[in-house]
Amino acid sequence: MKTTILKFADGLRGSYWFLPTVMALGAVLLAGGMILLDTYKGSDWMDGLPWLYAARPDGARQVLSAISGSMITVAGTVFSVTIAAVVYASGQYGPRLLSNFMSDRGNQVTLGTFIATFVYCLLVLRTIRSAGEAGAGAGFVPNLALLVGVALALCSIAVLIFFIHHVPSQLHINVVIEDIGDKLLKEIDNRFPRFIGAPQPDDNGQDDAARVPATFQLDASQADGARRALVAAKDTGYLQLIDDDAVMVVAREHDLVLRLQYQPGDFIHAGRTLVEAWPPERCDDDTAAAIGAVFSVGSRRTALQDLRFLVDELVEIAARALSPGVNDPFTAVTCLDWLGAAISDLAGRELPSHLRLDGDGALRVITHPVTFAGFMERGFGALSQYCATDMVASLRFIRALGEVSVGCDDPERLKNLDDHAQKLVVLVRENLKGFNRDRVIERADQLRRAMAEPDYKRRLRDSGAWLGGTA
Repeated sequence: MKTTILKFADGLRGSYWFLPTVMALGAVLLAGGMILLDTYKGSDWMDGLPWLYAARPDGARQVLSAISGSMITVAGTVFSVTIAAVVYASGQYGPRLLSNFMSDRGNQVTLGTFIATFVYCLLVLRTIRSAGEAGAGAGFVPNLALLVGVALALCSIAVLIFFIHHVPSQLHINVVIEDIGDKLLKEIDNRFPRFIGAPQPDDNGQDDAARVPATFQLDASQADGARRALVAAKDTGYLQLIDDDAVMVVAREHDLVLRLQYQPGDFIHAGRTLVEAWPPERCDDDTAAAIGAVFSVGSRRTALQDLRFLVDELVEIAARALSPGVNDPFTAVTCLDWLGAAISDLAGRELPSHLRLDGDGALRVITHPVTFAGFMERGFGALSQYCATDMVASLRFIRALGEVSVGCDDPERLKNLDDHAQKLVVLVRENLKGFNRDRVIERADQLRRAMAEPDYKRRLRDSGAWLGGTA
């Protein structure tokens, strides 16, 4: 249930109909309220204000007709411009970024403002009556409602000015990359704690391997490996959400150990094994259905629980920029800067174990391992083949590795950074020639020598001329 709600809410955030619909309904309520207020309060008080006087029926109709007609015309123009901007962004930056533009609040509010103003004026317009009209009796002009309609028209003009500025600024490549980078940094901060002191030792002295049941061990016998229940996926598509709390509750209620075969962002097939459960005799059909209900599958990847999706978006923009048809290394440089900032932040954080325990310390869920090397391979590993074809991108690639290393103390992670620097050198030797190749190799050697020293951080900071300025 929770995954369905979260998936539905994410779909609403990326829709162009929800917020304008809510604003239009608000306009209906506002029109009804103002007409009711006019009915009981009247507009006699306006006669005492020389700069604000009550309108006559013909004049009120003309004003509201002009506002409503212009609002629906502008709304159509705004919608056309928005769709053109979305199509341009999808073709220029990649179709995966379409959801980023669809969820932009500025475009949704702009469209909703014009539609709401149109609806409001239309509803108020139909209540105006002239004296002597058939069946009308005394004339009626809702002057307070008319005044609010004029105020809404002025607000719509301000929103239109905002929209004219917002669309081109939204399409600027640096703004697009910044939006993705900010989301990535915030998600890392929300999910992974920073290193604080030493890790707490296990009370039972039990290592991770000893916690895993025999059926899930790599060296399990054929008999042990067969002792597991298989929960099959019901849908085909991308795994978008997993209700972590519900998984733990189901596992604890039925005293099960669950091993998840997929993680958010993976593509799954209907009928394939989604979860393996042990012991199998405790996983009946009802339990299997409860386990399957905590997974949400959709037609596309989302960033709700998939950090790799945000990394892939940065990689996609950089790869397109470095393609021969585009040849824009400075866009790739911007992507590398944000990717380096995110991985640098991740380097100082503790990544959770793939073994999840309940409150009593019993193993309940086995997930996919989340590793620093995995994020490095997803980002820098995927970009190395593209950066190796351009000197500017290669130098910024090395600088980004240096920035990550400054915030890293773990020897294994430093070794991973050194491996990526070495891989880039191998690719550069194949793709660059002459001075460009020699310059990149020299810079990579400087970084690797600095990281090999015990006081490498000081050496990197002292060499800020190459790390922060010219790289």
